Amino acid sequence: MRHLWLAALCVLSLLAPSLALAEGPCARDALNQKVCLAEPAQRIVSLSPGATELLFSAGAGEKVVAASAWSDYPPEAENLPQVGDSNRLDLEAIVSMAPDLVVAWVDGNSRSQLARLSGLGIPVLWLAPRTFDDIAMAVSDLALLTGSPELGNERAEAFRAEMAELKARYADARPVRVFYQIWDQPLMTVNREELISKAITLCGGVNVFGELPRLVPRISREAVLEANPEAIITAGSSDDRQWLEAWREFPGLAAVASGNLFLEPPDLLARPTLRMADGARHLCQTLEQARANL
Repeated sequence: MRHLWLAALCVLSLLAPSLALAEGPCARDALNQKVCLAEPAQRIVSLSPGATELLFSAGAGEKVVAASAWSDYPPEAENLPQVGDSNRLDLEAIVSMAPDLVVAWVDGNSRSQLARLSGLGIPVLWLAPRTFDDIAMAVSDLALLTGSPELGNERAEAFRAEMAELKARYADARPVRVFYQIWDQPLMTVNREELISKAITLCGGVNVFGELPRLVPRISREAVLEANPEAIITAGSSDDRQWLEAWREFPGLAAVASGNLFLEPPDLLARPTLRMADGARHLCQTLEQARANL
């Protein structure tokens, strides 16, 4: 394996100048770097589950030759060779795939590791969707770089339209104070910059911990009791309902008194992908039920 790695280094080092001068489809990534290809990418390595899902949404699924661990959607992604996870990437395996595009995730991948790939002339596109429009833009950019811009733009616009429709539908809805629990021990939630919180706002909810400075803050049980949310929501399987049931110990909580303890589908809001439209729609229906219970 070592000799393959060295050979790949030599070949890619020779190709780097020509790649740098190549002109073709271009996109600006989350690090504000302009990524240009000589021609649409045909061999893509995805380094996060979210990036993998976005690539399939962009019509590039058949061009993904490897992906990171936990890339499980769509189902075809589970059959892809894996090249590590957010803790450790296998750079030798990535280079051996001869990719003409690597798609990385700002919050998960090592910049120092990927700088080595960039140094070999392998284009790296960084993603970090922070808004719903960022998700749409990511699909459009990936489709442009992989040769299906019309499909990507169509799906991006459909996503924007779905989110705009939800925003309009719940613009005048009665606000519901929400605590969204993403972990139990330690107790964790999201602030207003996280996309789950933006979905809560879209549906007419108010994140009771939205003003905290960290994207995913740790909180105390006492802080929840003081905030007194009208709905407590978490995501997961039926086994995770125990997180919700634990709050019944506090019958004075508005959420408990009104029966507003809700379990959302585990995958729809977890990743910043086009499936967030389905997740937001389900969440909006949940908050409508919460309003009816108040």
